[in-house]
Amino acid sequence: MAEKEKWSADVSEHSDAMDLEDHIFESHDPKEIAKSLKASAEHSHRRKAEPFQSAMSMLNFYINRAGKNLPAKQKSVLEDAKDELRGLFGRPRQDD
Repeated sequence: MAEKEKWSADVSEHSDAMDLEDHIFESHDPKEIAKSLKASAEHSHRRKAEPFQSAMSMLNFYINRAGKNLPAKQKSVLEDAKDELRGLFGRPRQDD
């Protein structure tokens, strides 16, 4: 398990991943998460894709890496942050 944790930390630190605000995925406010990811994506020089795709990819990456260790309530917040992110970038929101 330590190798997997090391792998994801290595991806975050050394890949073309964006620089993120510390502990942003621990926030309980989907709007705050989305605004932070948008700002990071727009200002980061460590991304290959356009800002929306980079921000959404980091959010999905975190959700997927946290997996079953992510409490249901926080996963719901992060899923809501996806729609907030879509809205901030002028993209259509997902239908529930």
